[in-house]
Amino acid sequence: MNFAPLFAPFQYKNLKLKNRFVMAPMTRAKAPDGVPGEANAAYYARRAAAEVGLILTEGTVIDRPASKNLKDIPNFYGDAALAGWQQVADRVHAHGGLIAPQLWHVGNSPSGWEPPVPFESPDSMSTEDIERTIAAFASAAGSAKALGFDAIELHGAHGYLIDQFFWQVTNGRHDGFGGKTIGERTKFAVEVLKAVRAAVGPDMVVILRLSQWKGADFNAKTVHTPAELEEWILPLVDAGADIFHASQRRYWENEFEGSDLNFAGWIKKISGQPTITVGSVGLNTDFTALFREGAGADKADMDELLRRFERGDFDLVAVGRQLLQDPEFVLKIKDDRLSEIRSFESASAGVLH
Repeated sequence: MNFAPLFAPFQYKNLKLKNRFVMAPMTRAKAPDGVPGEANAAYYARRAAAEVGLILTEGTVIDRPASKNLKDIPNFYGDAALAGWQQVADRVHAHGGLIAPQLWHVGNSPSGWEPPVPFESPDSMSTEDIERTIAAFASAAGSAKALGFDAIELHGAHGYLIDQFFWQVTNGRHDGFGGKTIGERTKFAVEVLKAVRAAVGPDMVVILRLSQWKGADFNAKTVHTPAELEEWILPLVDAGADIFHASQRRYWENEFEGSDLNFAGWIKKISGQPTITVGSVGLNTDFTALFREGAGADKADMDELLRRFERGDFDLVAVGRQLLQDPEFVLKIKDDRLSEIRSFESASAGVLH
């Protein structure tokens, strides 16, 4: 296979990538009491040294009392945590890598660990709560810029807070932050994007991760037609989203009947903005079977990825679990060492290496 197209450089605004591979955010929850340390820095530096084009950190939470659902999810606020993230960014940069934090609020997503106050959800938040949450996203984005990160990503997918505002099932508000249409329910994300853009200026790339599926419902759909998708996406572009990170469980699945475009392909077609595709790249089984069986790089899978990429459906390719298992996944593809790629093993999800 000719992987050369995936090693072409990419530039958007001030973000200049050496190739089209992105490390997908993967929750690690290995930052003691929310403070990333040496192990976290080494984990990201290892991927930077192996030529991943852009590293997206695991979800790191904003300064709200119930923004996380596990104690050791990293914070992106407070002197100690920000000093830890400075170390991470410096180590990645020392290896010639680029890195963006994924800024996150879990919303109403219990996991067995209880935060100091009840979880927030669209229906439980006061207008003041919403305003403070928007300000917390903006503050975290400003900190990322001050620490020298290369871009930022907002987690608007998988049934977490921003996505809970998008989804009619979890947003029953009757004020300006709710509504019957997806266009109305974009308001929270729009206000977050506007505040973040004001905090980081016009040239820093802001990535927004979106999904149809939710952690509690793999078959969920926020929108059902291209027209609804347009109503969802265009306000987000106007508010300041530069790149859309379109999360699917399987990137090769078509989003709407009658077209073989996937989620990233449709968003790019509608928005005209660059997109990242993600969803079981380099794996030959799906998401849910993975943690029972593991999976490895698969030739047919990569053929289909290249076909869609060369057609222009998306600009960047995010790799998750395969990079979790094998930090040198990208380098091995570049050097045509496919036989050396290590198959994913579920035990890798529990360690930093």
